[in-house]
Amino acid sequence: MHIYLVGGAVRDQLLGLPIGDRDWLVTGVTAEQLLAQGYRRVGRDFPVFLHPKSAEEHALPRGEPGDGSEQALVCNDLIQRDLTINAIALAADGSYVDPLDGRRDLRERRLRHTPTFRNDPIRVLRLARFAARLGPLGFRVAQPTRQLVRQMIQAGELDHLVAERVWSEIMRALQGTDPVTFFETLRELGALRVILPELDRLFGVPQPERHHPEIDTGVHSLMVLFQACNLSREPEVRLAALLHDLGKGTTPRTDWPSHHGHEQRGARLAERVCERLRAPNRYRELCRLVAEYHSHCHRAFELKPATLLRTLQQLNALRRTTRLDQFLLACEADSRGRQGFERQPYPQADFVRAARQAAAAVDTRRLAKGASEQKMIPDIIFQARSRAIAAVKKRWEEQETLTIT
Repeated sequence: MHIYLVGGAVRDQLLGLPIGDRDWLVTGVTAEQLLAQGYRRVGRDFPVFLHPKSAEEHALPRGEPGDGSEQALVCNDLIQRDLTINAIALAADGSYVDPLDGRRDLRERRLRHTPTFRNDPIRVLRLARFAARLGPLGFRVAQPTRQLVRQMIQAGELDHLVAERVWSEIMRALQGTDPVTFFETLRELGALRVILPELDRLFGVPQPERHHPEIDTGVHSLMVLFQACNLSREPEVRLAALLHDLGKGTTPRTDWPSHHGHEQRGARLAERVCERLRAPNRYRELCRLVAEYHSHCHRAFELKPATLLRTLQQLNALRRTTRLDQFLLACEADSRGRQGFERQPYPQADFVRAARQAAAAVDTRRLAKGASEQKMIPDIIFQARSRAIAAVKKRWEEQETLTIT
């Protein structure tokens, strides 16, 4: 049995990056022999076995066996991979098997496709993810690879991607250090209009320059994502920030640059996107709430206490403070995701938290016991909570007056 280190571990080692998971390619052995040695088989697409001690993945060669030689087996497996920089194997003696000259692409900071790249269209999203991950090192997508992706899109090869696989790639990108480049790359390649047409539609849609000096709604959305990444590592917050303005893509041109009612339209679109991608409920709910109520948060100081209370109830904030915190982070990212506003404070978040705390502190049990009729209890509690929020608002206004004075 011969064992080769393959994939990302070899790539990262050559780049001098920390090595995460190690994957291995094994030759000279059968699946039955591996099982007899205690390896555990996993995966459906091709034979992968987990080492009985380290649990690291060991795979048998894929592709045509060629002449059956050791070199042919390894090379044919490597050619099945997505990018040349991931198609390098390191043998036990320290030598490399590099049939597609991936080491040169590493040196020249080039993301180039393999001959089998087209076999799996999900690799377009992986390409964008590598562009985001390795962009800081100077990596760029090779021009022939850009042309190939455009051909794949034109041929409709991305039209029927499995939703779960698309979601997995988007999540891995959102959990990375530069999700903005991931979505920018998809757009540059022409793939964003297939993967997320609701987001792609925002580019070229203007907003009032007084509030949005950057004007373009698509540009604004990516700026908001950038700010969300600065504020939170949670992919839920980042996705909600990215999708918060989808409704502006459906505003009639005759109404531009105004976008009256975009919040409700955006909430429905955000839900549809999450449903299409098979996103977990917590993502769908947060995306919907941020899209529908972000303007309420921005205008929190202007809202009547009762309106603010209803908003908190819609957010289920009186019971779930975590959801409120996520919502406020996305709203703050929206406020800062504008040209010239990147460092502006967002006092609305603290005010909304204070209002929530005051409303939640109302002794509902005492009010319920004192009610003359049971049907009056909800309204009595609502009025008491509204008064508590009104008191908070008055204190904030008095503090603001003192600060100005």
